Amino acid sequence: MSDTLNVDEVKRMFEYVAGAVVDSEAELTVIDKKIGDGDHGTNMALGFREVRKELRAKEFDSVNEVFHCVGMTLLDTMGGASGVLFGTLFISGIVGLTPLKAIDLAALAKIFQKSLTALKKRGKARVGDKTMVDAVEPAVAALLEAAAAGQPLAQGLAAGAAGARAGMEYTKQCVARFGRAKSFGQASLGLEDAGAVSVSIIFRAMAQWVQQNHAGDIG
Repeated sequence: MSDTLNVDEVKRMFEYVAGAVVDSEAELTVIDKKIGDGDHGTNMALGFREVRKELRAKEFDSVNEVFHCVGMTLLDTMGGASGVLFGTLFISGIVGLTPLKAIDLAALAKIFQKSLTALKKRGKARVGDKTMVDAVEPAVAALLEAAAAGQPLAQGLAAGAAGARAGMEYTKQCVARFGRAKSFGQASLGLEDAGAVSVSIIFRAMAQWVQQNHAGDIG
């Protein structure tokens, strides 16, 4: 078997991701209450609970359709800036992309690279602004580096998850420049950004699912 995920595997991976985000609702709420509106955990759980429901209820003909379902469901159910930004994370990368029956590490890296570009354009945030971009950018860089080195999918996703976590930790060193957190100024130092934490959870769950369900399918 090749080192790729077919459509059903991508669907099941994102079901797992959705479950991980839903299970993190309390953690995200505690983090967001410190320098945010306190509703990030609730919104993320609401969006990904619907994602899991939609994925389980539907059949998909391409990887693109799975990504589109995840992104559109987040956009429709979460609302507000978070809905738009997390929807962008999953939708923008597959816009104009030829329908894929399977996806390898290089293709996955390119999808998230394109999404990162769209995310930065839409949210106007850059690394160091204490937003989800701080986690997405190093995750994408790690995926691209792993793909260029010819690493297996499981290893590449583990590197992506490590990059997202490092980016999330980096937000503790940054002063917030967006949203409610901006009003805390220097007081936001030492605290992680809730959106970056969510991104870290998403990439960690993707890596975990592949490690548990696909790591032996290389050859």
